[in-house]
Amino acid sequence: MPTKSVVVGSSVGLHARPAQLIAQAAEELDVEVLIGIPGGDPVDASSSLMIMTLGAGPGDTVEVSSDDESALETIAAMVEKDLDA
Repeated sequence: MPTKSVVVGSSVGLHARPAQLIAQAAEELDVEVLIGIPGGDPVDASSSLMIMTLGAGPGDTVEVSSDDESALETIAAMVEKDLDA
C-alpha cells in the first residue's frame, strides 16, 4: 500500500476537531485510508476516535497510506494543515 510521511500541521495535533475533519473526509472518499505513527500500527482514518489514539502532536510525523493515490494525497494534505485554526 503506498504510504506518504507528513508532518502534523494542527496546533493541537491530531486531537478532537482535526481528527473529526480528517475522519469525515476519509469516510466520504469511500476507500481505505490508514494513518499511523512510524513504527506503529496504522488506524482507520475514517474513525476520529482511532486517529486520536495515535497521540500525534503538532510537528509529529505520521504516515498516511491508501491504494487510492487521490485519497492518499487528500488526507495527507489535511494532516499537514492547521485544521484547528
